[in-house]
Amino acid sequence: MNLEHRALSEHRKVIIVIPAHNEERNLPSLLESIRKKISEVDILVIDDGSTDRTARVAEKSGALVATLPFNMGYGAALQTGFKFALMKRYQYVVQMDADGQHDPGSIQALLDEIGKEDVDVVIGSRFLGNKERYKASFVRRTGIYIFGKIASIITGQSSTDPTSGFQALNRDALRFYASPYYPVDYPDADVIIMLHRAGLRIREIPVTMHTRKEGKSMHSGLKPLYYIFKMFLSMFVTLLRNDRFVRRVEKKEG
Repeated sequence: MNLEHRALSEHRKVIIVIPAHNEERNLPSLLESIRKKISEVDILVIDDGSTDRTARVAEKSGALVATLPFNMGYGAALQTGFKFALMKRYQYVVQMDADGQHDPGSIQALLDEIGKEDVDVVIGSRFLGNKERYKASFVRRTGIYIFGKIASIITGQSSTDPTSGFQALNRDALRFYASPYYPVDYPDADVIIMLHRAGLRIREIPVTMHTRKEGKSMHSGLKPLYYIFKMFLSMFVTLLRNDRFVRRVEKKEG
């Protein structure tokens, strides 16, 4: 991992982690918008083996940049950011996508909620409390609905948007997300179940999301079919794990 070496602000408690693969067209406006909405945070862009100028435009926009040697997948890129945040002892992490779908105007709401003592992971839902429903393909919407229902039944609490990558974490959740249990490709409903079984507290709040403006979605083509198959398998395996897996993450500084 190649990471730009420059001093981080010691007083800052929050870092925004953004995995990016070939997002040079979306990143500049996203990073500018984040800075306008919330300035006292650090931003880390993980360039997941991009073949375009993703790393260059992120650096030019003032973000920290971690460059992976090849495309390792969405989950692996995110976990790179989580491990960095854990190592640098950030108190809170906000994860969001680079494609412009996650509205920076909702970051503060996530931070306000994660700052409370009774929650470890705050998930931003595009469906909760929104009058205009988010537009997605039939296959994707079906997957979101089915896996949301399964996660709701298993965890005993409503899960309206299990595929949301717009989240805020505290250090307990961060240690869990940095562990080997975190999926390397599509961390979605299976992670919600893992969090619940590990004793971590989850909450959904409404956020604003938009449709992708530029580039190719990681759920394009036949990938949604693979996603549905993989998620069923992953949730099944999660439920079969040893009891030691479900014990709460040990509370020690990592």
